[in-house]
Amino acid sequence: MLPKHFNEVLESLEQSSLCDVHFSDNTKTIIVTLEGDGVAEETKKLKEIQTMERILSAEMSYSYSEDELETLRKNVALQQGTVPTLLNDDDAKAEDIHYGGDINHELIKAKIDS
Repeated sequence: MLPKHFNEVLESLEQSSLCDVHFSDNTKTIIVTLEGDGVAEETKKLKEIQTMERILSAEMSYSYSEDELETLRKNVALQQGTVPTLLNDDDAKAEDIHYGGDINHELIKAKIDS
């Protein structure tokens, strides 16, 4: 947003039900909190903010969901022992590690190969 539109944008955010405004530098930066029932709802709200008039850029820098975190922790606990032996080998050479861009794929492949 242009500095001349700052107050207009700030007021739009404050009046929206999308977020809570926590900080602004009165020229170009506004920091808000988005809350929702999970990251999907927070992302939906972020996309709505991104399309608001005079908003040039809006990004999520941090997301936390206790329920989703607990689910991920359980999944990690269930997958214990799926780390390829090569990654635990102190004598392994970096050039021997083949990575195809999807660590989950590589972990599943390593588990099948072992």
